[in-house]
Amino acid sequence: MAERSVLGPGVAMSAWFVGLASVAGFAALLPVSPGRTGLPWPDITLGLALVWVVRRPDLLPLWPIAVVALAGDLLFHRPPGLWTALVILGTEFLRGRSVLIRDLPFLMEWAIVAAVVAGMTLGYRAALAITLTGTPPLWPALAHMALTVLAYPVIAAASSLAFGIAKVAPGEVDDLGRRL
Repeated sequence: MAERSVLGPGVAMSAWFVGLASVAGFAALLPVSPGRTGLPWPDITLGLALVWVVRRPDLLPLWPIAVVALAGDLLFHRPPGLWTALVILGTEFLRGRSVLIRDLPFLMEWAIVAAVVAGMTLGYRAALAITLTGTPPLWPALAHMALTVLAYPVIAAASSLAFGIAKVAPGEVDDLGRRL
């Protein structure tokens, strides 16, 4: 009889996600070139969450995504909980449609993810405008969104090579025999 690990693959992948998000957050906080403003970095943490939720929704539960997003809100001085709520809505939207997305070619998957990221960015700016909170300038926000979308294929390829995060094949089952 084959033995299963006490910690399932979801716990291990959650730990990897939190670890990679911590490294990405730390790298984003580093003053690479102080005084010089250029293009913003893509949101690697969001990209990881989107890739893993679209490709293998069973491996990344909601709680690590929420914890990492809330930590990002606090570290990057965003209104606590606003971006977290939008990340949760976006990832759960994609998680619910992962069965439909798995049959689509990569360009369609990328377009769907791009639409979700654009909706999250516009929703964030709209919420800030409605509450009369100071909104950051439009250009850096749009550049950040575009670079995050452009980084999606690189993050998907790296996740596939490093962690084996590939789309679920039709008829694939988990360790307990449930369809994915």
